[in-house]
Amino acid sequence: MNASIPEYRRAVRPFQFVSCMELREVLGKRATDVARLLELVEEVPSDSIYYHTHSFYLRHAYAQTLYPNDFATWAALDAHDRVLGERLGVLDPFAYLSLESLRQEIIAIIDDHLSSHPVVYRAMTGEPFNFIRSHVIETPLDRQAWTLSEFRQAVQEVEAGALYFHLCEARMRKTPGFDDFSHWLSAKDGLNMPELAAQVQRVVRLGLNLDGMRARIVALCDGELMKATTHAGTA
Repeated sequence: MNASIPEYRRAVRPFQFVSCMELREVLGKRATDVARLLELVEEVPSDSIYYHTHSFYLRHAYAQTLYPNDFATWAALDAHDRVLGERLGVLDPFAYLSLESLRQEIIAIIDDHLSSHPVVYRAMTGEPFNFIRSHVIETPLDRQAWTLSEFRQAVQEVEAGALYFHLCEARMRKTPGFDDFSHWLSAKDGLNMPELAAQVQRVVRLGLNLDGMRARIVALCDGELMKATTHAGTA
């Protein structure tokens, strides 16, 4: 965007960008078939459920995958059960109020699938599913945005960890589906732009990877900034 584009709003409170990193731990639990996967999903710590669902987006920031969590990917590609992979692949982990409610949904899907398909699928040629747990560590960045153009530029430039923290991990800290960007864009002490905030909120529900979300949000900001230019030129 051209730096000469006029700004028509300035926030009372700036947006402070924060990135994050994962600390991972291999649990030493592995499944070689779907039945065993079900047993282990029931018993592993909740932060292992988080790692294999939510943080999949952080590990695949630039790749749009057909199966957007580790359970779905393994079921389809290693256990050779594409039906189960597709059922697990439609889960939006950020739509659940807690990790336990997400765990119960995964259990229900696998249990129903096994009941409908009594043959035990075994990963004879694929890799076993290895359970990992993770903790997300916040890393504040020296980057703020007071205006829409500053926000747009920062979104385009910040590392993938910052996008994950504000667009994905935030939906565990706040009301499901409500990310940090939308919150600041709509807030009275932010940019007070509820229409743009609603558009950004829809972007994060499209199942895009982080790079895809970045591109869509930057495009939305460009559209708003162009409106400001047009308005200034006709005023």
